[in-house]
Amino acid sequence: MTTAVLHQNAKIRFSRKRMMSFAMPAVVLAYFAYIFVAFDFVGLSGRINVKNAATLVSDLYSYKTHVTRDNRNGKTEIAIEGERKGRYAEGTSPDWVTMGDNPVIDLEDGHIITFGDQVTYEIPDYGTVTATPGVGGVNATFPAGDLPDYISTSKNRLMIITDAGRLTVTRNRTEVFKYQTGWELFFFTLDSPYHGQSLPQLVSAAFDGQAGAIWSDFWNNKMWRHGEVAWAIVETILMAFLGTFGAAIIALPLGFLAAKNFTPLGGLRFAARRVFDFLRGVDGLIWTIVLSRAFGPGPLTGGLAILLTDTGSFGKMFSEALENVDGKQIEGVASTGAKPLQRYRFGVIPQITPVLLSQILYYFESNTRSATIIGAITGGGIGLFLTQAIHTQKDWEEVSYYIVLIVLMVMAMDTLSGWLRSKLIKGDEGGH
Repeated sequence: MTTAVLHQNAKIRFSRKRMMSFAMPAVVLAYFAYIFVAFDFVGLSGRINVKNAATLVSDLYSYKTHVTRDNRNGKTEIAIEGERKGRYAEGTSPDWVTMGDNPVIDLEDGHIITFGDQVTYEIPDYGTVTATPGVGGVNATFPAGDLPDYISTSKNRLMIITDAGRLTVTRNRTEVFKYQTGWELFFFTLDSPYHGQSLPQLVSAAFDGQAGAIWSDFWNNKMWRHGEVAWAIVETILMAFLGTFGAAIIALPLGFLAAKNFTPLGGLRFAARRVFDFLRGVDGLIWTIVLSRAFGPGPLTGGLAILLTDTGSFGKMFSEALENVDGKQIEGVASTGAKPLQRYRFGVIPQITPVLLSQILYYFESNTRSATIIGAITGGGIGLFLTQAIHTQKDWEEVSYYIVLIVLMVMAMDTLSGWLRSKLIKGDEGGH
C-alpha cells in the first residue's frame, strides 16, 4: 500500500473522529433541548407555589392547635390538630387561651383575637378587624386603606393569615389555627396523668412504681400509635425477609437448570432462563397489583411480590455463578465415591456460597426499602401508615415521623447486612 493511500486513509479516520467528537455533544444538546420543551420547563415557574411549599415544610416539624367556636350556640372547643383524640377537656385550655363568655386568644407579639357574637382581631401595625357572622353571611369591617395581601374576604367568609396564626370566620363557625414548633402529644396525650410532666418528674414517678403505667401511656398513645407503628416496621422487615429468602430458596435449584455445565439439555436451559426473564422483567409493583387482586391486600401479598421478582434476579445470578465454578473441586469430591447430590453439596455449594450470601444480603437490605412502597399498595407495614398520613393532608408531622423511622430502619438493615457479610463471608478475623 502506497504512502499516499495510507495518508488518505488516516485523513478519513481523523475526519470521522472529528465528526463524532462534534456529533455526540450535538446529540446531547438536542436531547436536553427536547426535554426543555417537552417537560415545559418555562411553565414550571408559573406552577410553583412557594407559599404552599413553605407551609408543607413547616408542618413537618410543627403542629397547630385549633380553637373553634360554633357560632350557632356559642360553644368553644380546643383541639390539637383538630382531632377528637387531642381535644382539651371542658374547662381546660392552653395558657394562651383565656376561656369565658368571650374567649380571648393571644397569638403573641400583639396579635389578639376575641370570640363572641362579634369577632375581633387586633393586628399590630394595621389595626382591628371586626367580623359579625350571621344568617346573611359575614359582615366585616377593616381599618381605612387598602386590604393587605394576607386578608381575603367575601360575603360568606373572612380569612386572615399572619405569621402569628390564622383566623377563619364563616356564618356557622369561627376558627383559629396557631402553629407551634414540635411534635405535640408525642409522648402522652392530654388525658394521660403524665402529660406536661418534666423528665425529672417522670423519673421520680418511675422509681415510685409507675414505670409500667408510664410506658403503657406512651406505647398506647392514641394519636401517635407507637405500638402499632413499631409492629408496622416489623411487618415491613418480615415482608422483605419472606420475599428475599423465599426467592433464594426457590432460585437455587432452578439455577442448576439454567446452568449449561449442569443441564446439558438446551431446551430445558432455555425454558428456565426465559422464566427468570419473565419474573424479573415484570416490576415488583406490577406483581403487587396483580397479587392484591388475586389474594387481597396484606403483608403476605407484598412478600410474594418481592419473592417473584427476586426469584428471576437470583435465578440469573445463581446460574451464572454455577457456570463459573471450578470443575476440579467437583472432580475431587467425585473421586471419593460421592453421589451426585453429595458432589453438589461439597463440590459446588461451597464455591458459590460467598456470591450467594453477598447477593441475598444485599437484596434483603434493598427490599426493606421496596417493602415500604409495596406495603403502601397492599395495605401492610409502615408504608400503609405513611400513605394514610399523606392522604389526610393535615398531620405532616406524622409523615416526617414515619420517614425518620424508615430511614432508621434502612440504616439498621444496612448495618446488619454488612455485619453478616463480614461474619459469614469473610469470617471473623478477630478470632484468628
